Amino acid sequence: MSALSNLTIVDMSRILAGPFATQNLADMGANVIKIEHPKGDDTRRWGPPFVGRADGTTDATYYFCANRNKTNILLDFTLETDRAQLIELIKTADVLVENYKVGGLKKYGLDYASIQQINPNIIYCSITGFGQSGPYKDRPGYDALIQAMGGLMSITGEADGAPQKVGVAVVDLMTALYATTAILAAVNHRHITGQGQHIDIALFDVQASMLANQASAYLMSGQIPMRQGSSHPSIAPYQPLRVKDGYIMLAIGNDAQFVQFCQSAGCAELASDERFTTNNARVAHRTELETLLSPHMMGKSIDEWVTLGEQYGFPCGPINTIDRVFNDVQLLSRDMVVTTEDGYRLVGNPMKFSATPIKEFQTPPSLRKHK
Repeated sequence: MSALSNLTIVDMSRILAGPFATQNLADMGANVIKIEHPKGDDTRRWGPPFVGRADGTTDATYYFCANRNKTNILLDFTLETDRAQLIELIKTADVLVENYKVGGLKKYGLDYASIQQINPNIIYCSITGFGQSGPYKDRPGYDALIQAMGGLMSITGEADGAPQKVGVAVVDLMTALYATTAILAAVNHRHITGQGQHIDIALFDVQASMLANQASAYLMSGQIPMRQGSSHPSIAPYQPLRVKDGYIMLAIGNDAQFVQFCQSAGCAELASDERFTTNNARVAHRTELETLLSPHMMGKSIDEWVTLGEQYGFPCGPINTIDRVFNDVQLLSRDMVVTTEDGYRLVGNPMKFSATPIKEFQTPPSLRKHK
């Protein structure tokens, strides 16, 4: 038995945030029905790379990252007959997820107020760039735009370089996780009260929330965080460092780890230097510390440093390329690379349940393979 096998979800979302949320729910056993326009989700065309299917269709690999374990139905809800079919599905659904512009579904009778009339207990999750209220509510919102407007790009990149976005659509992905959590909370609330509700998730809100310590630094002190490359604003040494054959990521989180690191590096005297004995002191003298560490770091290879980290108990590791990530023995041992029934390799789910393990990974549906 799967954890969510009793839930039916109508997924009207497209691109990444919504589909990734519903994929999480599908992995946990929910019956997710993806509603696609006959032309298909935009991400089917977001390539290269592309892969061919046995039925002769071709999809971008992007589409595969967020649509497994779902079935799909091709509908154009602007057409009355298709809309009637969609409404019949919604009448018995537990959850509906959509990411259309605010008010965009109202003229078709598919907004929350209209759907609540035919399914009073439904949980209706709306995902938009800026939310259902506020002066920006009518604006479209994409991940890169929200990274920019939400401050993430201002703190990403080298101090003397241009602002940079993160290498994946991190706002979309975090929004998906918030949406997943919110939906499950609403399901539990309905279990207790019998009452459905509307969930309003905004990418912009999520981006502000995920600023975390950078947000609290500003809100509580007035200090505006700035870009500083891969260094940490409040911890040192916590950054990539050059070694004999490349770089390692050193992540010293406390004073005891710094002592262990210095002993392993052959510079034990630095651990008792008053400039470096506490984290606050190391942050204040960050540049001096980097200079003093450099010759010691260059004396050993990546593998040697990783081995020393394990022996002495301080966190460090290689800066892997994607191919090395998915050939890492740790990931492979935890089933984080899975193969679908059609032979496609996908990323596994990181949620590991003892009683309801996620075992099934069905290929994302094609445009020809639908109910």
